[in-house]
Amino acid sequence: MSPTNPRTLPYGMAAIAEAAALIRAGECVAIPTETVYGLAADATDSRAVAGIYAAKGRPSFNPLIVHVPSLAAAERIAVFDDRARDLAMRFWPGPLTLVLPVRPDAGIASLVTAGLDTIAIRVPRHRAMQALLAATGKPLAAPSANASGGISPTRAEHVVRSLAGRIPLVIDDGATPAGVESTIVMGERILRPGPLGAEDLGLAIAVPDGRITAPGQLDSHYAPSKPVRLNAAEAKDGEYLIGFGAIAGAETLSAGGDLTEAAANLFDALHRADASGARAIAVAPIPESGIGVAINDRLRRAAH
Repeated sequence: MSPTNPRTLPYGMAAIAEAAALIRAGECVAIPTETVYGLAADATDSRAVAGIYAAKGRPSFNPLIVHVPSLAAAERIAVFDDRARDLAMRFWPGPLTLVLPVRPDAGIASLVTAGLDTIAIRVPRHRAMQALLAATGKPLAAPSANASGGISPTRAEHVVRSLAGRIPLVIDDGATPAGVESTIVMGERILRPGPLGAEDLGLAIAVPDGRITAPGQLDSHYAPSKPVRLNAAEAKDGEYLIGFGAIAGAETLSAGGDLTEAAANLFDALHRADASGARAIAVAPIPESGIGVAINDRLRRAAH
């Protein structure tokens, strides 16, 4: 591995073959999904999974999402009830993670579940992750490809900046389309808002109780290195203002007030704000509706 930066290869079969070879060798590689870039490793190999935690500097009590190519593959790992199977059939492949009882014979490394008797699992839609799943023939644990607690990566360069010297390879397939992490569902509750909202799923958002039962539940998460102020109508002295709608700012998540566009631009804007010369970051108000719930969830954690 380079002492400074990982190699970056454009998406293609040669790049996927190299990534698969690294995963078979117990390494972890960064690859895009439809949500954010993920840091993928063989979910059945405890040493490989430990490499994810080491690269991210991630607390061991925070579980990881396992990516599989199909519902059939998921059913070999997790126990589905009728409700979970219905959600999977409606929204997979896609940005939905289900937290389900893990099968005793699943063969998943215990580090993946952080000692819980449940597993977070999803079937991704993105061509790069599906190609890597096919090439490895393994379930892949893949949290966001950034240092733990930092801003999630929606472009290959975000990964390089965050994980320089920690991983060998990044597959570059451009910006991720959704721009925020998957919606996480456990039973009849949404544990983490995401691209699929409560109205899409017909479920309620759970009230946090402090327990870690799934990925992405740490209070301080997705955080820049600078202080973040939310619901800002204008920039104070020394602040980099990220606008939305009528509030322009140094840049805007969506000048037209489009929440889907805002979600896709969110982490990219936070990266630019964090790299700017400003002392602090301010963000314009985002409506608490649709995917705006997920955007505000990430922003609250970033400002914690």
